[in-house]
Amino acid sequence: MPQETMTARERWLAVLNREKPDRVPMDYWTTEEAHQKLKDYLNIDDDGELNQYLHIDRPIAVGPKYIGPPLDEGEDVFGIRYQNVDYGTGVYPETVYNPLAQYNSVAEIEANYTWPDPDWWDYSTLPDQIAGHEDQPIVGGGSEPFLTYKELRGDAQAYMDLVLNPEMVHYCLDKLFGLCYENTRRIYETIPGQVTFTYIAEDLGTQEGLLISREHIREFLLPRMKRMMDLAHQAGAYVFHHSDGAIREVIPDMIEAGIDVLNPIQWRCTGMDREGLKRDFGDKLIFHGAVDNQYTRGHR
Repeated sequence: MPQETMTARERWLAVLNREKPDRVPMDYWTTEEAHQKLKDYLNIDDDGELNQYLHIDRPIAVGPKYIGPPLDEGEDVFGIRYQNVDYGTGVYPETVYNPLAQYNSVAEIEANYTWPDPDWWDYSTLPDQIAGHEDQPIVGGGSEPFLTYKELRGDAQAYMDLVLNPEMVHYCLDKLFGLCYENTRRIYETIPGQVTFTYIAEDLGTQEGLLISREHIREFLLPRMKRMMDLAHQAGAYVFHHSDGAIREVIPDMIEAGIDVLNPIQWRCTGMDREGLKRDFGDKLIFHGAVDNQYTRGHR
């Protein structure tokens, strides 16, 4: 390991600005059970100590505190209900109730459903969240509304809506993106100049190709995502775009919209070979990830 002369924040910014860092910055994403196994194996209890030991430049995520109407156990602000499911190696919440599944028109939703309000969150806690973390990159704000739309309507119905109920998709995405936009704007306003990057995501790919047609991506998602990206850039933040799977076909559209970083680079998927992506888009994108976690297995 070369001698370190930069903080984690400086290291990230060097790469984002296409400058040479003292070493390659390292990030770390994992499930909770794998995270605990790693700490147990290394006999390390503290996450900060783990990051230091493994030279991980992990960003700190900040967000407002919820102060809105009380929520029932297992329910989120959208009225989506979840139930924990044990998969043997971990427990994850799965959606068991889709609050908009029963409606067949925009009028019915307007008459019967209450959308969350940005005032349901308190942003005044953000400065305290970043205090003491000045040397770390900070991630804040962002959007992934079609994921929420699928949980509001149910996965199968949400995809069918793109063809059968486009007016409902447009209406709901306007509401969801609008909430994300205002949430992100207030974060930037509360801690001006502090957010390093903003997570603007949608899972658009399968193992072989796009999950949603390019035409539908351009109609329903890109204009709204671009508005989010423009807001991030105006605030001096970089746009971190996450999309699993084989998304090569839509990468030029995402670049035109304004993404700066592409994650996770599932290089085993069709068209996602790292050499080709670097050749064709390396002068326009920073690549984050590219470590296979579907088929690669470690050995003790």
